This record gives sequence, structure tokens and C-alpha cells, in this order.
Amino acid sequence: MPAVAIPLAGLTVVATLMGGWVALRLAHTLPTVIALTGGIVVAVALFDVLPEGIEHLGDPSKATALVAVGFLAFFFAERALTLHHRDDPNEARAHHRVGVLGALGLSAHSFIDGLGIGLAFGLDSATGFLVFIAVISHDFADGLNTVSFVLSQSGNRKQAIKWLRIDAIAPLLGAIVGSLLTVSDETLGYILCLYSGFFLYMGATDLLPEAHAHASWPRVALTASGFLMIFAVTRVAGV
Repeated sequence: MPAVAIPLAGLTVVATLMGGWVALRLAHTLPTVIALTGGIVVAVALFDVLPEGIEHLGDPSKATALVAVGFLAFFFAERALTLHHRDDPNEARAHHRVGVLGALGLSAHSFIDGLGIGLAFGLDSATGFLVFIAVISHDFADGLNTVSFVLSQSGNRKQAIKWLRIDAIAPLLGAIVGSLLTVSDETLGYILCLYSGFFLYMGATDLLPEAHAHASWPRVALTASGFLMIFAVTRVAGV
């Protein structure tokens, strides 16, 4: 039902832009924002993306192996970028590339969210609305995460805004594609498990260490809140 799926996916664009706007407004307290978004990114991987990947693959062992592949792929890509420019004036440029790499992964995840909306409405309206609720519930966080990650790596607001726009439009494009194409469960499962590894790496090694470089109980509470928020959303939405 493209006539329903695509307009609803348009609402996710608004939700993502709102999340990014909040992150830009709070850029002066970036470590505090990252304390929340780091928890959200890891929680999305554990409570949303990975369970979906396991369900589509039907093989937990294969799913966890793919998570490891995704984790190591992001690790090697980041090391290749930053170590190549170590102790060099271009090191900042390398971190800029890492920010782009992370933003690309988040945007791809948003595209897959939209794809899920389109595919779900192809099954029936009830399933489609359920998937839509799950997607829009964390798209605000997606915008927050995209801006926070780019700013944490490069501090470039223009770059963060550019990737926010890409991330915002991604679910709408995904819904359009999902309304027109059919993707096998196994293929979708492979993609989701790989992205789960990406997000675990981004959250656990890039975002959370920066947010908690200096001890702060409020930041600890924000990280825990990020976990609890995503856990609640996935349970209420039935993800």
C-alpha cells in the first residue's frame, strides 16, 4: 500500500530532523548529549536491530558471527583512517572521515527502517502500522545520534547538517523502494546483523568513552536512560 506507507514515512523525516535540531542546539554541551546518544546507539543494536536480524535469519549463530564481522569491519576501517594520519596535521581530516563513515552507517540503518515500512504495508495494514510506530519512535534518536557522532569526530556543523538531511530523507526513500520491491528475509537479516556490529562499535568505542572521559553521575544517568528508552520503545511497539 504505497499510498499509506510513503506518507507515513514522510513523518519519520520530521522526527529525524527534530532530533538533529536538538543535538545542534545542545552542541555546546556535546559530551552530555553523547552520553545519551551513546546509550541509544548501543541499545538500538541490542534491542532493535539484532533481534530483527536473528528473526529474519533464523540462525542465532550465523547472526552473532555477522555482528562480529560488522564490528571488525568498522574497527578496521576506522583504524585504517586514523592510524594512517597518526601524529600528522591531517589527523583531523581522518577523524572527519570516521564521522562520515559512522553517519553513513546510521543513514543506511534509517533507509532499512523505511524499507521495513514499505515491505510491511505490502503484507497488511496492521503490520505496516506496527512497523511504522517502531520506526518513528526511534527516528528522533536517529537524528540526535547522526549529528552527535559527526560533531564528536569533526566538530563540523555544516557536515553534521548535511548528514542529518541525508539521514532524514533515508527512511522515506526506503519506504518508496520497499513499496516497489521484495527483499528476502535472509538478505535483510544479513544486513541488519552487520549494522548491529557497526552500532555496537560506534557506541562502545567512539561515543561512550568520549562522553564518560570525565566522571559525571548525570551522564551515567543519561546513558542508562538511553538504554531504558529504547528498551521501552521496542517492547511497547512489539519489535
